[in-house]
Amino acid sequence: MNLTDIQKKTVIFSPIIMVAACHIAARVGSIYMGKWAFIPVMLTIWIVAFIFLYLFADKQLYKNWLAKTKGHIGIKFLVVLIGLLPLPIFLLHWRTLDSATILIPYVILALVNPFFEEFYWRGLLLEYTRSWATWQSVIYTSFFFAINHPLSFGMFSVLNGGYTVFASTFIMGIIWAIGYQKIGNLRLIIFSHFLIDVLNLSVPAFLDLFKNPW
Repeated sequence: MNLTDIQKKTVIFSPIIMVAACHIAARVGSIYMGKWAFIPVMLTIWIVAFIFLYLFADKQLYKNWLAKTKGHIGIKFLVVLIGLLPLPIFLLHWRTLDSATILIPYVILALVNPFFEEFYWRGLLLEYTRSWATWQSVIYTSFFFAINHPLSFGMFSVLNGGYTVFASTFIMGIIWAIGYQKIGNLRLIIFSHFLIDVLNLSVPAFLDLFKNPW
């Protein structure tokens, strides 16, 4: 097995490391921090993503991911629409952002998280599974992206656990993956993920500050 094969297999199996690390962070964090365990979980996602991106993504990949968005108007519309779906949640519960303690991590997460997650889940993983059938790479990356939510955030947050969270996140992952493959870059995907984190009221949801919208 040459170095390229080792690199490819390492990246392909990296979602298992990501999910396991986040689950451990959630279990330990929930013991000492309660619902605020979302902080070590998010940091784990960003650190693990950073490590694999640092080791296996080159400058050309980043240029491709941030290149000018191409055609496929229908796919663009769908990608943005997915990001807007939680708007009713935001309109109903935006008052949960009533303190700096909630607002500051909410803003930081919304600005930072979409880049780390999309560079890793869609960018790196889809690049390293290009030799697969399209549906296989889309399902593979979307499954691990989706299962990571209930297995990590669901450990301490009612709003982020259960089948509905897995199903909705799985559908988002599929649409974002197809969007990346059709559009050819991650600009709109990152923007859509940003909208999800903002409109879904990520931090108030992690803290279960409003009732389950599902």
